[in-house]
Amino acid sequence: MGEQQHVEFPQEVVDEYAALGVDLGALFSAGHLGTRMGVQILEASAERVVGTMPVEGNTQPYGLLHGGASAVLAETLGSVGSMLHGGTSKIAVGVDLNCTHHRGVRSGLVTGVATPVHRGRSTATYEIVINDEAGKRVCTARLTCLLRDVGPKDAERVAGAAEG
Repeated sequence: MGEQQHVEFPQEVVDEYAALGVDLGALFSAGHLGTRMGVQILEASAERVVGTMPVEGNTQPYGLLHGGASAVLAETLGSVGSMLHGGTSKIAVGVDLNCTHHRGVRSGLVTGVATPVHRGRSTATYEIVINDEAGKRVCTARLTCLLRDVGPKDAERVAGAAEG
C-alpha cells in the first residue's frame, strides 16, 4: 500500500518541468497523507486526473469508507489537475471543498476522476466523481483552488517536495 505507480503526463508538461529540474512523479503525487492512505494517481493532465484508493485502512467505526478519506482522494485529484492547469508559474491552493456521500463501501478499491468545471487565470474548479468497483457512485465532490503566482519561497518548497 502506498507505492506510487507511473503517472502518465503529456510530453509537453514533462518537458516544461524537466527544464526546471522538477520530477513530476514526485511533485504531482498524492503526498505523504495520500501515500499513507494508499492513493495512487494513474493518469494526470489538466483535462482529467484519475486515481484510486483502497477502502481497507480508510474506514470509519462502522466499517464503511470514511467520508474524510473520500475527501482526501477528491482534493488530491482536483489539486493535481489545478496544478497542471496553473503550470510552472502558479501554485494551486485549495480554498473550497464539498463532498456529497451517496453510498457506503466496505471493501475493494474506489476510483476518482477529476474533470474541470472552470479553469481561469486565478482559480480552477474541478468536479471529482468517486465510484466503487461496480461503477456505482460513492461520492461527488467539487474542489476550487486559488492559483497564485510562484514566489521565491514557493520555488524552494516545490523543489524540496520534488526531492523528498
